Amino acid sequence: MLDKLNAIEAKYSQIEARLGASETYADPDLVAKLNKEQAELQPLVDAFRAYRRTLDAKAQAEEMMSDPELKELAQEEYQAALDNLPRLERDLQILLLPKDPNDGKNVIVEIRAGVGGEEAALFAHSLFRMYSMYAEFKRWHIEVDSASETELGGVKEIVFTVEGDGAWSRFKFESGVHRVQRVPETESGGRVHTSTVTVAVLPEMETADVQINPADIEMQVFRSSGAGGQHVNKTSSAVRLIHRPTGTVVECQQERSQFQNRDKAMRLLASRLYEAEQEKISSEYTQQRRSQVGSGMRNERIRTYNFPQGRVTDHRIGLTLYKIDQVMDGALDEIIDALAADYQAELLKEQG
Repeated sequence: MLDKLNAIEAKYSQIEARLGASETYADPDLVAKLNKEQAELQPLVDAFRAYRRTLDAKAQAEEMMSDPELKELAQEEYQAALDNLPRLERDLQILLLPKDPNDGKNVIVEIRAGVGGEEAALFAHSLFRMYSMYAEFKRWHIEVDSASETELGGVKEIVFTVEGDGAWSRFKFESGVHRVQRVPETESGGRVHTSTVTVAVLPEMETADVQINPADIEMQVFRSSGAGGQHVNKTSSAVRLIHRPTGTVVECQQERSQFQNRDKAMRLLASRLYEAEQEKISSEYTQQRRSQVGSGMRNERIRTYNFPQGRVTDHRIGLTLYKIDQVMDGALDEIIDALAADYQAELLKEQG
């Protein structure tokens, strides 16, 4: 491990030197490339340097213990270094884990009402609000690609894109079945109902990332419509794409122009086809817990939101929080941090 870390630090130093050279700034593309490489390496280099400083402090404290006047102070410094080393070593092991190549990508999120009729549609809207607020906290941008609304303010289905650095690294843990237990607004008897909503999260892929034969795509255009079938514009700007070999259907109707809707629909199609290929590749590993936590199987019940008890439970890691109001207002980091930590622990275990 030390040889690898030394090589990474040497590369980081080379990048620093090139960024410090005046001739580098004559090439803006090179500067951008070097800045990106430096930013990717910096957390690991910082952790390695902290680890090395702690090793040095431990060695110096050992030498000082031979001096009777400094022995007590040296023992304290030695113990502090000894206590810190396991944590620093674990930090380095985690930072050295293989990176998910999609972690920096935008994401496409699909929320669909499941069992529960109108109450499921209302909760699907609540989840969209929750994710929108979470994205706002992260300073990410959300764009709705398509939505099928109900008369009572719910959504049968909504597809939206979250644009922001690292969006996939956080949202990828949200795929699966979300269960809600609460008294519906439409329930006069005060009985608690159980409903489900399905969330699917895909990394947004550019069409260049996935091989798509244009001849395999059938494009249909139609008018955008709102709740109750009301047209929100009078032109056929909405686009539906059908991928004939797989039967995959995507549509986008939120943009004003047909060209913009087709462009977004193509990216959504690329993302769907990429996901299908990844599921095919990883199907033999579906029994591994890592794949369940990492990608969130679509048919897996991953989380329960119990409003009468004020709790949210993530079933994959057995985490329960009694702060449902904060979670529904977008405070998801505590849950996602725990899922990410569990995912990393599984990776470390697999690497032995």
